[in-house]
Amino acid sequence: MRSYYFVVVGRNDNPIYEMEYPPKPEENKEDYRHLNQFIAHAALDHIDEHMWQTSGMYLKAVDKFNEWFVSAFVAASGARFIILHDGRNEDGIKNFFNEVYEIFIKHCMNPFYEVGSPIRSQAFDKKIQQFAKKFLPLA
Repeated sequence: MRSYYFVVVGRNDNPIYEMEYPPKPEENKEDYRHLNQFIAHAALDHIDEHMWQTSGMYLKAVDKFNEWFVSAFVAASGARFIILHDGRNEDGIKNFFNEVYEIFIKHCMNPFYEVGSPIRSQAFDKKIQQFAKKFLPLA
């Protein structure tokens, strides 16, 4: 069974939003979360290198750690979308990033949201979960 870890990292390298799909059991959640955060943070330098070498926003797989691939998408605002995945699914991940980017822009345009602060919206979280179900296969 495949698993995914998605995180939005702000322009100042601060985590804005994170999600695990499918959700992990509570007893192992903290161990996985720290490892996933470490892998995503370590990949930021690779993402910064790749984003200057291409004109596209979707950077595909920029790094690999053991069985985990790290794919990235760079928003116009400088925010980076990072997904850790243990299987190849380039088209699904690209579509996922495009859909997430659209709702991320809408969320940032909300006058009550301070750009760069953590996203705590349940509606945003629910949409991300729906996109994960649609574009990120578990089999």
